[in-house]
Amino acid sequence: MISTDARPAAHPESTKRPRQGSLRGIGALVLAVLVVALVSLAVGSRDIGLGRVVEVLLHPDGSSEATIVRDLRVPRTIVGLVAGICLGVAGALMQGHTRNPLADPGLLGVTAGASFAVVFGIYALGIDDPLGYAWFALVGAGGAATLVFVIGSTRRGPDPVTLVLAGTAVSALLGAFTQTILLRDITTLDDYRFWVVGSVNGPRLEVLVQIAPFMVLGLLIAAAGAGGLNMLQLGDDVARSLGMRPGRHKAGGILAVMLLAGAATALCGPIGFVGLVVPHIARYLGGVDYRWVVPYAGLIGGLLVVTADIIGRVVVRPGELQVGIMMALVGGPVFIVLVRRLRLVRL
Repeated sequence: MISTDARPAAHPESTKRPRQGSLRGIGALVLAVLVVALVSLAVGSRDIGLGRVVEVLLHPDGSSEATIVRDLRVPRTIVGLVAGICLGVAGALMQGHTRNPLADPGLLGVTAGASFAVVFGIYALGIDDPLGYAWFALVGAGGAATLVFVIGSTRRGPDPVTLVLAGTAVSALLGAFTQTILLRDITTLDDYRFWVVGSVNGPRLEVLVQIAPFMVLGLLIAAAGAGGLNMLQLGDDVARSLGMRPGRHKAGGILAVMLLAGAATALCGPIGFVGLVVPHIARYLGGVDYRWVVPYAGLIGGLLVVTADIIGRVVVRPGELQVGIMMALVGGPVFIVLVRRLRLVRL
């Protein structure tokens, strides 16, 4: 007997449930971060066994291994993790608020503003210590982001397209000023080039302590506004009809991006690709709900930066490549794989 049921068979992909974030996923990422952090304490120009690492962490004995682990590798691991978390969250917020999958915190002029401020501090005021670089970078990043926000805002609040255009224009202008100073003064160029490559090495814990309040404030604003980002993806008019004030919410999101990206740049110098690549991985693993995307992006960002730092210590032993260089070398191919192989979630 021939069946008269003409209903088409369901496409296999149509029956799949969309990916959603979960506490289990968060737990898996936290575990991965802890494992990579432990590896970071063990690997370098001089490898130390994991058992010995745990031993000197719990019971410092004044040995050279204890000094290497506690005084050198613990600070750089903490700094890399914190910077990665900030850049990952900032990238997720930036792409969410602009609804642009190619947006990253640099579009707000953060990197260009920080670079110009550091160059100006070196050239005009003779600043030559990491803490001085950090404060100039933070002020420059904040000033540039504020200028972009003012230019890119309309009566109804920040406009995604205008914001990106304003960021591109301000970044180009500040980049021109920076290059002008560097071309005129070779001493400034010598000092600046060590900061601009992006590094988590060196005595940076004191810098972290100084700028930690900005990071904490940015993370709190990001957490508070993550749920509202879901409504903003439907458009300003729909969000407004649901009782949201899009302009106020966008202003808060941009403030969080400015604080997080500015503080991370002040701490480590410019580190590219994190804010661009990480949100795509977070959406692929955790779906499109920004209440999950934001924490996923933070943990993945920390994981990626620390991993890049580990690779940089290994590939050119006994020397090392700075994490900013490694992120460019690793981030480019990773992003190409994401675009070519994975079905990235469209914004």
